[in-house]
Amino acid sequence: MTDPTTHAAPHILDRIGATRMTHVWRLRGDRIVFTNGVFDILHRGHVEYLEAAAALGNRLIVGLNTDASVRRLGKGPERPLNNEDSRARVLAALRCVDVVVLFDEDTPLELITALRPDVLVKGGDWAPDRIVGADVVKAAGGTVHSIPLTDGFSTTGLVERIRKG
Repeated sequence: MTDPTTHAAPHILDRIGATRMTHVWRLRGDRIVFTNGVFDILHRGHVEYLEAAAALGNRLIVGLNTDASVRRLGKGPERPLNNEDSRARVLAALRCVDVVVLFDEDTPLELITALRPDVLVKGGDWAPDRIVGADVVKAAGGTVHSIPLTDGFSTTGLVERIRKG
């Protein structure tokens, strides 16, 4: 039996592995969906969002900000609350997520360019014309979607409620 603490989950791939997987899926005729985010404390809003994203295709890839990129986003000195390995493992365990791939850049543009998804998705707080990589996906004949967020569910709001007790 292998020690699960020393091996990456099978659905957590590096950029090269994720790119190879997209080639296999394309050969099978699968429609590939991509989204990205921090996913610091996974909650109902995240799950509903990821399920809606997955429903737009056959395979869902989640680009996950590394800890360093989260800190550069300016979400606060204590963020992320969970490290990148923990966040990746939780996401990879979701049935609707096929692959999790970490990215260290400030935006997922390089990852989107490498993966060439058929569908690009972000939360409803992003206008479609502001979604990073939208031009790349559209130029290749893909679509871009902004999925409405679930009211009352956000990591920032959850952290504030915890602090207030």
